[in-house]
Amino acid sequence: MAANDGKANRLAHETSPYLLQHAHNPVDWYPWGEEAFEKARGEDKPILLSVGYSSCHWCHVMAHESFENEHIAGLMNEYYVNVKVDREERPDVDSVYMTAVQAITGQGGWPMTVFMTPDGRPFYAGTYFPPEDGYGRPGFPRVLEGLRVAWVNERERLLQSADEITAHLRRATERVPAGDGVEVTASLPEQAVAVFRQAYDDSWGGFGQAPKFPAPANLDFLLAYHARAGDTDQATPTALDMVLHTLRGMAAGGMYDQLGGGFSRYSVDRYWLVPHFEKMLYDNAQLARTYLHAYQLTRDPLYERIVRETLDYLLREMLDPEGGFYAAQDADSEGIEGKYFVWTLDELRAALGDDADFAASAFGVSEEGNFTDPHHPELTGRSVLTRRADSDLVAREFDITSEEAERRIADVRARLLAEREKRVKPGLDDKVLTSWNGLALAAFAEAARVLREPQYRAAAERNAAFVREKLWVDGALLHTFKAGQARIDGMLEDYAYYGLGLVELFKLNGNLEHLGWARELFDVVRRDFRDEEHGGFFETSRTAEDLLLRQKPLFDSATPSGNGAAALLALWLSRYYNDAELAGTAKEVIAQVQDHLLSAPTGFGVTLQVIDFLLSPPRELVIVGNAAQRAAFEDVAAGQFDPWLVIAPTEGGGGLPLFEGREATGEPMAYACENMVCNLPARSPEELAAQLA
Repeated sequence: MAANDGKANRLAHETSPYLLQHAHNPVDWYPWGEEAFEKARGEDKPILLSVGYSSCHWCHVMAHESFENEHIAGLMNEYYVNVKVDREERPDVDSVYMTAVQAITGQGGWPMTVFMTPDGRPFYAGTYFPPEDGYGRPGFPRVLEGLRVAWVNERERLLQSADEITAHLRRATERVPAGDGVEVTASLPEQAVAVFRQAYDDSWGGFGQAPKFPAPANLDFLLAYHARAGDTDQATPTALDMVLHTLRGMAAGGMYDQLGGGFSRYSVDRYWLVPHFEKMLYDNAQLARTYLHAYQLTRDPLYERIVRETLDYLLREMLDPEGGFYAAQDADSEGIEGKYFVWTLDELRAALGDDADFAASAFGVSEEGNFTDPHHPELTGRSVLTRRADSDLVAREFDITSEEAERRIADVRARLLAEREKRVKPGLDDKVLTSWNGLALAAFAEAARVLREPQYRAAAERNAAFVREKLWVDGALLHTFKAGQARIDGMLEDYAYYGLGLVELFKLNGNLEHLGWARELFDVVRRDFRDEEHGGFFETSRTAEDLLLRQKPLFDSATPSGNGAAALLALWLSRYYNDAELAGTAKEVIAQVQDHLLSAPTGFGVTLQVIDFLLSPPRELVIVGNAAQRAAFEDVAAGQFDPWLVIAPTEGGGGLPLFEGREATGEPMAYACENMVCNLPARSPEELAAQLA
């Protein structure tokens, strides 16, 4: 029988939108914490850990099918102590038990379901379980009852399994660097590019087959490699070819929101056509920068348009009134995945009248549609909007000029967006995560510098003020902010991502307080997260809660690995503060993964960027003058893609070794140096352009 009899359970006191979604389940949920473990020990029950996130479609499915089912909830309450975790709020808990799920089942994903002893050792795990046997999976009630019988009658076997799994996980996480050191040579990224080339989809862009993820860390590595090495090996496709083809494919497909801007999390097919419709802050922040870098390299207005539409989407729909950015938007609305985003031809006609045929051609809408939902087969003829037909093609079809086609596309896009606004919107996960806000800060700061867009600068500076005021407490970061509360100790990704964002903000406005704060953040990383014995960094602080494992995040997922991001931050600070020890810290991270870099380079895009940074000759650009005087010089630097250029704007004064002997003289000056050799001061933007070229 359900314990809470329809009343709110303990999750009603939480701030996480995901946990609040489950606050009225008949399941007697506990949030992660000692209360749940104490109850499990006291009642001699195993713990059922369920991990998900608010925009996860299959998490919603399992919730509706099982957690809202009185009979299934009754089994859960009678046999287990049930703990619900938001993976975004507790990435440390999630990563520990996801490692266990992958070890036990050979795969992972969410919802994650783990059965474990009262001291947290897993003995059985999986992901989604249906309410009845199906999809090649046992029904959830059968799992619950079977494990209960085993717990009562075969306890020793389960405990032995828990011991073996835990020992295996601990061995796997105790990484000792191979060899006595790491040698960073140009052959390493060259070989990595060759491996990327083998996995490249030369028809549609991207790497591998379906499902296809955007992987911005890998794309940015390939762009940085191109900028440094120039694709001199003559192999095709080049690093630049692979990136630009991928970016064009994503921008034209349904994974990109053709009306509102912004990217969904991934494409379920290899064509970038049908997305999994949830939109994540981390994807959009990272991809905005990748498209910005492509724009710097090519000056193609397509890439600038995608940057602006993506960042404008974040400002319009994901911005907290206090200056933080929300975590995610759901894939579902009204319980149906993608309902908010897809269109039928009849809906197009109702919204646009005589312009419907033109819009259907421009956005790929057809009578039969291109999107089907196995859960709702009655919903037919729906289309995910694309822009596969370029303006010239549409212009020829309707016998108009390309300029007129562009104007009409912009017009129908605005009208369809206004019509879509009348629909029931997907759910919004309105918690603010420090780590993901660091990615957003970097995107807005760099876009403000490159595009000279004042609203992006304002958003970046306001975000830094917000995080400083609300999430920086007594010299430490907190991880999440919601409903006026900042909570949960900051993790490696919070310090590393936000520090990198502050570096980009300093490049924009020259405020040394931002760079100094980035240095403070890295000081905490070195003090509280570093593995003093083997090098590299743990996910959690030495003062954090003890979990089953203390892991090192070394592999990129949809977000940069914590170690890779920390190494990048170390290199930036080493260049700004002339601190060679920091560069050595970055090499420690490479040593952790050097034996995997070439066997699985797609998991190490950020670490490969670290290697490319180390291989690039030190380059610095100091621009002296007030903001108005510096603008033309800054535009020169912003006009080219030079990913590891140390940019230091200043009104003239101390604070950095780079500023020594470079005081204000009343006229703007730019000092460009490479490999510890400096040019004469550039007194005009033209002189600077020649030097940087």
